[in-house]
Amino acid sequence: MPKLKPVSWRQLVKRLKEFSFEGPYQSGKHPYMIKENLILTIPNPHSEDISPDLLSRILRQAEIDKRKWIIKDKGK
Repeated sequence: MPKLKPVSWRQLVKRLKEFSFEGPYQSGKHPYMIKENLILTIPNPHSEDISPDLLSRILRQAEIDKRKWIIKDKGK
């Protein structure tokens, strides 16, 4: 199975929207996105890409299968 690749903050937000997340919204220290009853805290925007390790943890919390993330990425 192909591995996750680093993504920029903008790419992360765009891709999460493809999985029906809304936002990002700001409250407190970190932005967050919402899908139904799930509130997903995402990293603050910064110049460096989001590492595959952090992306993996975000996807787990977002209840998005890594394979679906990779397949949607290849479909573009």
